[in-house]
Amino acid sequence: MTSGRKQEWLEAARAAVEIESRSLATAACRLDGALIRAVDLILAHPGKVIVTGIGKSGHIARKVVATLCSTGTAAVFLHPAEAVHGDLGIYTPGDPTVLISKHGSSAELLALVPLLREFRSPLIGILGNTASPLAGQLDVLLDASVEREADPNNLAPTASAVTALALGHALAIALMCARNFTAEEFGRFHPGGQLGRNLRLSVREAMHPLEQIAVVGPQASLKEAIIAMTNRPWGAACVVSSDGALAGLFTDGDLRRALTAHDDIRSLAVADVMTRTPVSISPEATLGEALETMESRPSQISVLPVVGASGRVLGLLRLHDIYLGIR
Repeated sequence: MTSGRKQEWLEAARAAVEIESRSLATAACRLDGALIRAVDLILAHPGKVIVTGIGKSGHIARKVVATLCSTGTAAVFLHPAEAVHGDLGIYTPGDPTVLISKHGSSAELLALVPLLREFRSPLIGILGNTASPLAGQLDVLLDASVEREADPNNLAPTASAVTALALGHALAIALMCARNFTAEEFGRFHPGGQLGRNLRLSVREAMHPLEQIAVVGPQASLKEAIIAMTNRPWGAACVVSSDGALAGLFTDGDLRRALTAHDDIRSLAVADVMTRTPVSISPEATLGEALETMESRPSQISVLPVVGASGRVLGLLRLHDIYLGIR
């Protein structure tokens, strides 16, 4: 295979992303009062939201359900073909339904509409064809039409699928705002995994306490600091003044810089080479806040001194402690 042919693959891939990006930008500009009406319809009913679609739209519908559930709106997926074989039993009268379809002409969805009306279900559509048979039967229509698909043949549901998903996400985010859904509530719905850990656990629960870390005074020699860090190898030594306050932080990087700047470091004290104003964190902060403190900066850091409200050093938190929970 020639390099020119492979370059064509790369160009096709880039074009696909650009087409999808333009489709999303256009969909964002089209958002209007219809989205507000959809939010009002859902908020007016205390029960759940039903989301349905078939084929690729069904896959999108399942993802929208997952996003709604995780952001404070109870939702379930309904397979439109299975609905008429008993699955309509998931409905409580008044449950809103979100119908997702590219063409708006799926026989399975059209057959559902009169049945859903019997359950007094408000119908919200995310459709790629606003002139379709399904569009005229909805209470609210969100326009998911696209100029073209992202594949060279304009056939595979790519841009249309991404746009439908984005509108489902837009609806979920608007509902989050309407419900004043907080990060604490989000954490309750995500108790597992790294996301749940970051939201649920505090720095105090993951840090290494003072008695477990390397601690030296400002006038300690570099040899003493290196020995302390060797005995308690957490990546840094907290430099603590006589009153327990944080005077600085001594890291492997500080040692390398000292060796670069001085031919003989034997006469140097920790205070001569330490970082005097290190970034620190409160023990009450969440692990997510600590992670942002470490990473959202021009030069990332991997350890944080933990300092209490009184200014006293309480411990040390490493990046590894956030990601792996290693104590």
